[in-house]
Amino acid sequence: MTLLYLVSLIAILIQICSLTIAVAAGLYYLAELVEEYTVIAKKVITVEVLFVTTVYLLFVFSDNLPWSMVICGLLSQMLHAVILTDFPYVKLVSIQFIGAVVMLFINHYLAFSYFTQNFYSFSEVLGYFTVCLWIVPFAFFVSLNANDNVLPTVNERTTLLTDTDNDIVTNYFSRRKNIGLLSLFNYAKESILPHRIKKSF
Repeated sequence: MTLLYLVSLIAILIQICSLTIAVAAGLYYLAELVEEYTVIAKKVITVEVLFVTTVYLLFVFSDNLPWSMVICGLLSQMLHAVILTDFPYVKLVSIQFIGAVVMLFINHYLAFSYFTQNFYSFSEVLGYFTVCLWIVPFAFFVSLNANDNVLPTVNERTTLLTDTDNDIVTNYFSRRKNIGLLSLFNYAKESILPHRIKKSF
């Protein structure tokens, strides 16, 4: 083992750590943007769903992909469109969300089965997975906590108010449990990173 080989291993570790931190910072920034601009986020996800649906429809006329892949892909985009009707409220236990997750696994299975039996270049396979399978679920993943700071509606008033507390907004925010990418990053930031103590003069 030469010194240059050891230096290259250290450099690879540094690059992996830097890439991980960069991806985490990018995801944190995206989650902040989605939380701040939910209307624009819904429009972006809608455009993504329409784009992926168009790509699947174009696959009907080209590339001879199996019908099972195309139909399952179109079905998953329909489920994504149904989820978008209540955006930024994404219910993790709804039939649409569970169906979209199940279709994601089925689409991955069908794609892996097809691409292992038929030769395509790596860039074509990566392009299919990125555009057709990952882009819309990734957008939903980033926007999971977009509804954490949305004010309650009139429909939620009866479930939020108790006999002793008539402040709907305070009760709403005190009962909410933050589940999402941004809350995960905030928890990691508070538990891992050191806290600075401000000196008062």
